[in-house]
Amino acid sequence: MARKIGSLFALTGLILMLCLFSAGCTGTQSAEPKKEISIGYVTWDCAIASTNVMKQVFEEKGYDVELVAVDAGPLFQALANGDVDFTTTGWLPHTHEHYWERYGDQIDYVNENIPGAARIGLVVPTYVTIDSIEEMNGVSDQFGGRIVGIEPGAGIMTRTEQAIDEYGLNYELVASSSAGMAAELGSSIDNEEWVVVTGWSPHWMFGRYDLKFLDDPEGVYGGAEDIVTLARQDLATDDPEAYGILTRFEWTSEDIASVMTDIADGTPEEEAAQKWVDANRDRVDVWLGNA
Repeated sequence: MARKIGSLFALTGLILMLCLFSAGCTGTQSAEPKKEISIGYVTWDCAIASTNVMKQVFEEKGYDVELVAVDAGPLFQALANGDVDFTTTGWLPHTHEHYWERYGDQIDYVNENIPGAARIGLVVPTYVTIDSIEEMNGVSDQFGGRIVGIEPGAGIMTRTEQAIDEYGLNYELVASSSAGMAAELGSSIDNEEWVVVTGWSPHWMFGRYDLKFLDDPEGVYGGAEDIVTLARQDLATDDPEAYGILTRFEWTSEDIASVMTDIADGTPEEEAAQKWVDANRDRVDVWLGNA
């Protein structure tokens, strides 16, 4: 009798193990793989803000999001090679013109997410008494003969080198970083010193300081620009859901500036982005296709 009971327990245990194994295999087979998306960006303040907002949006949709920070040239090359899925901060037709001419036929131009509201050029505090790049040589001593730039290779740095040649400026273009440029601008303003920087709008510094662009009569920096969403080719067919979000993504220079300002004031990037998403639920629902 004891032998029969023992056999029964053994048989029952074997059946339970087989059931558990079968359930585990079935669960593994039925689980959908995690959706993945990669966002390339240059470490400009506007790109950091826009990229982190889109990170929150795609994570809400169930994506595993990878952020890839690179310089402008490698970003366009990565899009052309299909190494990143998209970026939300191409500046066209002027700032990134050189890269677009080289890689544009290998990249999907999705849309303008901030149309016609962007600008680049030389920026000074409003207390500086000149208004045009043409006047700079007459006051070079007051500027210390320096133009404070950002990362080498950035489109605005290339344009500034062209401006120095076009206007015959006796100035040195000093490479720095976006953060370094903003820090020197702020320090100079605190001391009421003259300073000229490579600047762009939208940027949080225009909300914090009284600034102006110097007139560019030769048009070296171009006119108004679009901030555009660019994607790797075939993203539309590989992931129509993700591509649909990108086609619906539009906001304003005031929107992006508010995120930039929060980050500049010390709010962590993801928190600043989530704050904007929470405060603009209706807009985000449109992007997600929920509205």
